Amino acid sequence: MKVNLFVSRDIEEPYADIHTNELTDNVTRAVSILENEESSDMIAVKKGSDIALLEFSEIYMFRVEDKQVKVYTQSSEYLIKKPLYQVEEGLSSDFVRISKTTIVNFKKIQRVAPSLKGMMFIELKNGLKDNISRKYLPDFKNALDL
Repeated sequence: MKVNLFVSRDIEEPYADIHTNELTDNVTRAVSILENEESSDMIAVKKGSDIALLEFSEIYMFRVEDKQVKVYTQSSEYLIKKPLYQVEEGLSSDFVRISKTTIVNFKKIQRVAPSLKGMMFIELKNGLKDNISRKYLPDFKNALDL
């Protein structure tokens, strides 16, 4: 989807025109977000040249890989341009950082188990796995009320 943004001081109220040859789910969601000013529960992501809007509840994990922030859902992966610390600022308490490079959604955790050298191992419901580093383990346990 191509996006053009024009800023003009002559406009009293912002408005958007969407031109499309097909009413897709993404277009419908974009309209909904634009009409609703309380849309902070979604994030724009890219997959190839496509832009999608994901609800935070769909997201399993944010992870930095190859100097890019990847967003993982049940069966797909996307990219975002924001650095991980900026993503973290806008997240609800459903998300917790487990390492310098990874943030996970609590509601998507399948299991947590001990790992090497005082670290913990985490597996998400979509099969993704990662380690909880020692530095972030106290915050993780605190978030779980352990």
